[in-house]
Amino acid sequence: MKAIGEQVSAILWNLLNRPRLVDLIDIALVTFIIYEMLVHVRHTRVSQTIKGIFILLVATWLSDALGMRTIHALLAWLINAGPVLLIVLFQSEIRRILEELGNNSVFDSSSGRQAMDNAELVIDEMILALEHMSRRRVGALIVIENKIRLNDIIATGTRVDGLVSQPLIENIFEPNTPLHDGAIVVRGDRVVSAACLLRLSDTTGVGRDLGTRHRAGLGMSEVSDATVFIVSEETGIISMAEGGHLVRHLDEASLRQILHGIYDHEQKESRTSLLHFRQRRKEAHDEQQADQKK
Repeated sequence: MKAIGEQVSAILWNLLNRPRLVDLIDIALVTFIIYEMLVHVRHTRVSQTIKGIFILLVATWLSDALGMRTIHALLAWLINAGPVLLIVLFQSEIRRILEELGNNSVFDSSSGRQAMDNAELVIDEMILALEHMSRRRVGALIVIENKIRLNDIIATGTRVDGLVSQPLIENIFEPNTPLHDGAIVVRGDRVVSAACLLRLSDTTGVGRDLGTRHRAGLGMSEVSDATVFIVSEETGIISMAEGGHLVRHLDEASLRQILHGIYDHEQKESRTSLLHFRQRRKEAHDEQQADQKK
């Protein structure tokens, strides 16, 4: 801990007494890297871990200053073993951050998903399938790939490689068929794979009324930039998971706006904000009806 303090003091002395152009560039680059890391982890469990690490560092410094040798030795051991533990515990989050940094790189000449001539047809077919399965209460889990490739998820399922259509999607999720259990992955205008396995979300805020499909959809959205549609088998409610957030009670207008946002390159922030507004309005309406019944 003393060595770290001496290094920090030396860095601060050099910065305050003899700054050079290279030092200013170095500071700017480090600031940019830290900012990008914080932006990418703010909605993940890594953000909570960063707070824990900061508390651990403060506790280690205090134990050294107060002469608590046993506690200081234990905390120092945790700090030394910390990097390995973080890599093991958060390998999926670290991979996601690196993939997003690569996708946002100035060297990436691609501008996202390529425009498709049949985008409107794909949107119509997707909406018809979702609404029909919702009315029939057929459970479904549809993952639409964005910039981050989902080859590892695709590999867990059965290759399909078929054009997106209502009959194909409904036939895959028809109960008691070989491919109905799992998720389908959509890349562009094609259903790439079916019966894919997704990791479940460990978010504690998920309601008890939500089952495995919703947790799987949330988990997929937490480790990628994919948009996931879920149809509840119990209620028929259509939901969307994106960026670790779940939006429920989607209607045809909402679905069309979301899908146009995916295939027409609209800003996700504005789309998600509107969906959250509709979600709150729907919940307020439901609460009002419940109060009237009472």
